[in-house]
Amino acid sequence: MGALPVFRWHLAPDGYATRRQLRAQGLRPGGQGVAAQLERPRRRRGPLVAYLYRIDCAKPVRPMTPARWAALAKANAARRRCPACRRDAGYVIPTSLGTCVPCAYPDPYGSEGST
Repeated sequence: MGALPVFRWHLAPDGYATRRQLRAQGLRPGGQGVAAQLERPRRRRGPLVAYLYRIDCAKPVRPMTPARWAALAKANAARRRCPACRRDAGYVIPTSLGTCVPCAYPDPYGSEGST
């Protein structure tokens, strides 16, 4: 196999797409290798590279099964559960904190607050 064809940013011919563009069309690469790449020049660093896949070789995205929906719901629920107090925070716990906001920043004045 030879070198990949390289195109400048926004100048790729029709028939090629990135993974995100394929997904927006309801497609996936489907086992095909990278067919080409885009390069966007930058001033101080190396070029930004985006890999392209052939649209005609792409396959449809696999449908979500009930088991996959259940696994996704379970994973999202785990991201909402605080590891310190074990409560559902009602939002995804920030990785920067590692716990829910009340556990990360306990109220020094108690739950009543000052009036």
